[in-house]
Amino acid sequence: QVQLVESGGGSVQSGGSLRLSCAVSGHTYVGYCMAWFRQAAGKEREAVATIMLDGSTNYADSVKGRFTISRDKAKNVLYLQMNSLKPEDTAMYYCAADSSPVHRGYCYTDLLQIDHLSYWGKGIMATVSS
Repeated sequence: QVQLVESGGGSVQSGGSLRLSCAVSGHTYVGYCMAWFRQAAGKEREAVATIMLDGSTNYADSVKGRFTISRDKAKNVLYLQMNSLKPEDTAMYYCAADSSPVHRGYCYTDLLQIDHLSYWGKGIMATVSS
């Protein structure tokens, strides 16, 4: 059984920064594709950043240049550094991963769908005020 637990959310003013962490536990390897999604009120869940087995990263246009996804393999932690935050970044943020290489070809923010990833955290809120 794999568990993903997010932390690091909170409230900041526009222009501020937050660093989200996702602790991964369990005996199944889930590094083929790991991602951060977000869901704003009244909107669909969207992928904002992905990281693949070889460390390649991909970002949604809306966060490119401001967000950075990374992982610490030794600690089994996935990160999302969010800088220059805007009110429109306000959302529930979810980390997600999969143990199968089947969908690794979809590990891009414009291709990745919710059902491509088997394991999800419960989410953490990030609120940006103007």
